[in-house]
Amino acid sequence: MGALTPLGASLGGLLQQESLANTTRRPKSCILLWLLGGPSHIDMYDMKPDAPAEIRGELNPIQTRLPGVELCELMPNMAACNDKFSLIRSMHSYSSSHGKGDHHIFSGRKYTNDFHPPSYGSIMAWQSEAKHRAGVPPYVQIGAMNSTNFGKQAQAGALGHKYDPFLVDKDPNSSSFAVEAFTPNDSIGIERLADRQSLLKRVDQFQANAERQMRFAKTHDSFNEKAFDLLTSNKARQAFDIEQEPEAVRDRYGRNRVGQGLLLARRLVESGVRFVTVKGYVKSGWDHHPEVFLRLNQEVPPYDQGYAALLHDLEDRGMLEDTLVITAGEFGRTPRINAGSLGRAPGRDHWSQAFSLTMGGGGVKTGVVIGATDKHAAEIVDRPVSVEDYAATVYHALGMNPRQIYHTLDGRPTESLPEGKVISELIA
Repeated sequence: MGALTPLGASLGGLLQQESLANTTRRPKSCILLWLLGGPSHIDMYDMKPDAPAEIRGELNPIQTRLPGVELCELMPNMAACNDKFSLIRSMHSYSSSHGKGDHHIFSGRKYTNDFHPPSYGSIMAWQSEAKHRAGVPPYVQIGAMNSTNFGKQAQAGALGHKYDPFLVDKDPNSSSFAVEAFTPNDSIGIERLADRQSLLKRVDQFQANAERQMRFAKTHDSFNEKAFDLLTSNKARQAFDIEQEPEAVRDRYGRNRVGQGLLLARRLVESGVRFVTVKGYVKSGWDHHPEVFLRLNQEVPPYDQGYAALLHDLEDRGMLEDTLVITAGEFGRTPRINAGSLGRAPGRDHWSQAFSLTMGGGGVKTGVVIGATDKHAAEIVDRPVSVEDYAATVYHALGMNPRQIYHTLDGRPTESLPEGKVISELIA
């Protein structure tokens, strides 16, 4: 089957055909910048300058646009626009394991051996499939991401591969960046592609007759047809063509994987993609057991520049109210600096008892700081926010139904999000 179409079998299973919505308002979308590894909350969002040196670290706080609110000195752009996003300083998770923490923050549900929770993007693709615009996939992931011992992140899990994200695995900052699936081979041509599509359809009809009772057989024909529609879609090809952006705009976001990933995400949302997850680091990720301050100096500035540029760009284009923008990792880092390892400089280890994340746009209240930790950023002392509560807020902001039932691959009826209360302070 893969030989019959340049897309192979997999792309068709990723896409949903949705009719144009009869509404004058842009449907809600989401861009999630994934800070893979767990960023250090005490060195970025929740600094404790009066703590002992082994707690406070090497970085200093700076005043932000909002009186009394401070961020790390490496985040001047975010400090200047923190009225455009809200900061939750009292997040907590049940697990300090990368794999379990990843799945938890991406879905609001706990990972078990027999239940792999679908990500927000997959649930959104499923719940909106009757309304999503044709010509672009509903859910896109920019950058391949994997959990240690737990497989790929931000996937459809129990919903089935049909709702997995379309993966862009090349660095959008690369001079050779291109999404080959959306660019037909010039030597083939549309007529030959149509011939192949017709042949593929006949093969699929034969297979469907043989496998009539299988879930795969019930949907396979339609999704391969939509994959062909996408291949020949000028809209999709243009949306993924980041080189159409002016040089000044690309420079504003930052010429690195994070900045260009966020710019590509903006282009995709503008074209009708509903959910985009962006791999959020330029070099070594955010799992800073050793060399925490060296690595923060590498990773924070691109994050700071790209995130602020995205918020300004969305606002300038009239898209911010309809685009939820999240930056999050799976947990924070230990308040006490460790001794380092293998001759490398000290770092911080995993810490799930308290951490921070940001939410902006999408109609949520901005310029709000929720919760507080103790003098060492170790324990929550005010307004704890669980991952389930954060997830319920994501569902609310995006107009998703947490009570809608889907059936897992083995037939179990399951609520989309059975737990969690919306964070009332963020409801506009």
